[in-house]
Amino acid sequence: MPPRIGVLLLQLGTPDAPTPEAVRRYLAEFLWDRRAIDLPRALWWPILHFSVLRTRPRQSAKLYQKIWTLEGSPLATISAAQARGLQARLDRRHPSLVTVKVAMRYGNPSIARALDELAASGIDRIIALSMYPQYAGATIGSSLERLFEVAGPRRVVPSIRVIPPYFDEAPYIDALAAVARKALSSATPPPDHLLLSFHGLPKRYVTEGDPYPAQCRATADLLRRALDWPEDRFTLTFQSRFGREPWLEPYTDETLKALPARAVTRVAVMSPGFTADCLETLEEIGITGREQFLHAGGKDFVRIPCPNDDPAWLDAMDAIVSRELGGWI
Repeated sequence: MPPRIGVLLLQLGTPDAPTPEAVRRYLAEFLWDRRAIDLPRALWWPILHFSVLRTRPRQSAKLYQKIWTLEGSPLATISAAQARGLQARLDRRHPSLVTVKVAMRYGNPSIARALDELAASGIDRIIALSMYPQYAGATIGSSLERLFEVAGPRRVVPSIRVIPPYFDEAPYIDALAAVARKALSSATPPPDHLLLSFHGLPKRYVTEGDPYPAQCRATADLLRRALDWPEDRFTLTFQSRFGREPWLEPYTDETLKALPARAVTRVAVMSPGFTADCLETLEEIGITGREQFLHAGGKDFVRIPCPNDDPAWLDAMDAIVSRELGGWI
């Protein structure tokens, strides 16, 4: 009998509910991760527990409430839809041989739970697909570290194949371009500027060797070329900075405020570093970013959605995973 294989879709995570209590649990796990915040523990612990976790959960809960749906967290709902779409595609070519699971680095469903469910099904071969196309130690690095940490002590340690960052691979770029074309073609009037906003990272992490910004620039350049978008009407920025130390620049919020002064009044914003819409895209870009741009004098703002469960992205996921199945199926 051919082996049965599990595919883990590694996502960052989301609170279980848009409440201060649920957000506090989520942030406590997220912000204690050394790869997310690498300050000395003796210094960071009192800041986290006596400052951050006393104020930020209530503030963040209000933001989550703006985007929460009847089905729950958008990130969780979309991730589940991506898993179903990929499962259906793999089933057509490999019936009953591949099982797809969502695994959150923080929150639920956890990486440990996903591994337990796969092991209970007799699966001992795993393909790990990070849902972050560009490598950052705080995202892919953290998720893989947790995956090996959970898998390592088991009596039967599964064989694990890790799909490398696919920031410049044709299936991913083509899917981004397909999603962008849909949004741009339906925008009336059409945008006169395209802004690609990636999640930010402290500059210090890059100095210490993180390849993230170079991979973001590669993605942005390939996507611009795929869309045949003029270089003089295009900007790459970084969002979601946290804390006081310098982060990657230019900052998305400051750029949105400055564009109208440069006679840019119709902008389209896309976040290629996210494969599923979440708080950072729906609220930070779609609500707050829109308000910042319009308040500064902008006229039209288009938020291009993430690939989500668009058929083009599901096909791309299928192509990327299928390549890694070689030799196992």
